[in-house]
Amino acid sequence: MTHLFDDAARAGVLGHMNDDHSDDNLLIARAFGEDRDAAAAVMTGFDGDGGTWLVELSDGAPATLKVPWPGGAITERREVRREIVALYDEACLRLGLEPRPHA
Repeated sequence: MTHLFDDAARAGVLGHMNDDHSDDNLLIARAFGEDRDAAAAVMTGFDGDGGTWLVELSDGAPATLKVPWPGGAITERREVRREIVALYDEACLRLGLEPRPHA
């Protein structure tokens, strides 16, 4: 059964990703989605199995992208950051970009 995070966890993670890491959202969408030229992406949700993004494709059409966590299913809020960082690193690798260091 997929783990569902509480409202506070969802609000915190989504707020942080969309306010502070909008460029990372787009990198993830381009690397894991169907359109390497996607125009924008907003993280809209996540659960124990992965993250979900609303992507604006290069032709302006919307698409929903669900990406599984690289490390497998999770159940703890602290694990979300680890998995998003892993998605970012993999996105950079797929796109041939140098990832920034993680604090």
